[in-house]
Amino acid sequence: MHGPPLVGWLLVALCAGTGAYCLLRARAGAAGERRAARGDALMGLGMAAMAVPAAVLDTRPWGQGLFALVFGAAGIRALVLARGRGEAHHLHHAVGAFAMVYMALAMAGPPGARAAHPEGHGVGHDPAGTPLVTGLLLVYFAAYTVRTVAGIVPATAVVSGETHWAGCVPAPPGEGGTRVGPELTHACRLAMAIGMLAMLLTL
Repeated sequence: MHGPPLVGWLLVALCAGTGAYCLLRARAGAAGERRAARGDALMGLGMAAMAVPAAVLDTRPWGQGLFALVFGAAGIRALVLARGRGEAHHLHHAVGAFAMVYMALAMAGPPGARAAHPEGHGVGHDPAGTPLVTGLLLVYFAAYTVRTVAGIVPATAVVSGETHWAGCVPAPPGEGGTRVGPELTHACRLAMAIGMLAMLLTL
């Protein structure tokens, strides 16, 4: 990734940790939950790899092409699943995957486009990509971040004489307690959305 190395390493730590947690989450739960967790893990680990500062690992030109192929396929698969199952998180996975394709192609750029700043400090370099596309993606991930934060902030509401935590999924009939797993899922996707915002800003 091009930009301040500290930002790059912070993104690597955030996205790698999120991706590793999603891999663990993919080992349990229903089939749909495992499939969603695998998609989250791919996104998190892919973002971690892309965020490595260019001064440490510059994979041009083959790396960006590989990213584009992998996430292009992941985006198409997410669109197919969204159409067949009608689950909103598949559409979010598709947007994230195509954002990764866009960033990979933008970072590849023409030969020698960033030769003036080989260490990737982001000082005075020309922005990569198309400003309109970058702006639309920034708006999407910023809106997703705000919406997700609003959904997982603890807030109590009294419903039918019982106290529930906003964002928690009530237990199925006949089972006691509240299932809190969705909050961790949303927190992971929130972390990756914030990471995506940072990567787009340093593009």
